[in-house]
Amino acid sequence: MLIFKRKIEDKIAERMFKGRAILIFGPRQAGKTTLSKKILQTHNHEKAYFNCDLAVVRNNFELGRPDLLKEMVGENRIAVFDEAQTIQNIGAILKAFIDTYPEVQIIATGSSSFDLANKIKEPLTGRSFEFILYPLSLSEITESSGKITREDIDELMRTGSYPAVVAERSREIKEDILKNLATNYLYKDIFTFESIRNPLIFESLIKMLAFQTGSLVSVNELAISLGVSRAIINKYLKLLEQAYVIKVIRPFSRNYRNELKKAFKIYFIDIGVRNAIIGNMTYVPERHDKGAIFESFFIMERFKEEATKSFPATIMFWRSRQGDEIDVVEEIEGKIRAYECKWTMNSRSLPKSFTKKYPEAETNFVSPDSIRTHLGF
Repeated sequence: MLIFKRKIEDKIAERMFKGRAILIFGPRQAGKTTLSKKILQTHNHEKAYFNCDLAVVRNNFELGRPDLLKEMVGENRIAVFDEAQTIQNIGAILKAFIDTYPEVQIIATGSSSFDLANKIKEPLTGRSFEFILYPLSLSEITESSGKITREDIDELMRTGSYPAVVAERSREIKEDILKNLATNYLYKDIFTFESIRNPLIFESLIKMLAFQTGSLVSVNELAISLGVSRAIINKYLKLLEQAYVIKVIRPFSRNYRNELKKAFKIYFIDIGVRNAIIGNMTYVPERHDKGAIFESFFIMERFKEEATKSFPATIMFWRSRQGDEIDVVEEIEGKIRAYECKWTMNSRSLPKSFTKKYPEAETNFVSPDSIRTHLGF
């Protein structure tokens, strides 16, 4: 079985034993448990792992007393609390523990930022380092496998990059894993912690979003189609983003009159999950939506690469009111990078309405054949 080295591993190692908790957010099944156990294996210190999905762990934890928690941790110097969002008042509990026992390195993972962040971030302000672990990036897969071909990229655009999917060789089992993720597992925390009064509407919204990936999203149209209020749609969109199912992309604008400023697009964190949701696992080069699939794949690869940096670029899109569009616009330290996604490189042109407004922007054309160059490897 392939063992994947994650890009954030070294950054986490550099921040161990600094008197701060290490928080690892990300979707379920992205590899947080594997990574945290790997971190434990690389240290000679005494260590302990606690699965907070287990009731016995939660019950001991929620007493909230640092001395009782220390009794549970024992003489271990490193303690991992996996799926920590299941613990009530987790942030306050960890703050009290870190203040009392700063010599113990706490690592907490969570698959839903809406719950873990609310419970941890505020109490642990100034007492934590935070990381996001997405499904595997193309560079992580390449480093672990030694090489990657165009055929491999086509398969990743079909089945996505969750570690269990990438490591599996059987097409049938890959698709079974994706079906389970797409129909149940990714939404576990949303249904557990949030009040979803109509799961059928929630699931219908997810499917509508999957068909609209890469297109402008209208909350009004979604609300009318599903027969619910705009407030409900906005709530569900927020929950899906906080549970790392989707990514909301905002428009880039310098306040020129004819630029879109309030519209947004939605991409799924994993393109394989998106394909499973719409029930289409066909070979990507043969599909009518292959352009949208590649655009979605590339944008999420850019997010994965930037997530490993201390000061990541802001990733957006650009669109004029006349319909001219740039697929990806990144801004960092005042500099602009623009990417236009192409299935083939037969035509290369950018809207003049963009290049005239932003002549200083670095412009790039990217295709499945050239994607590795634009990801820096």
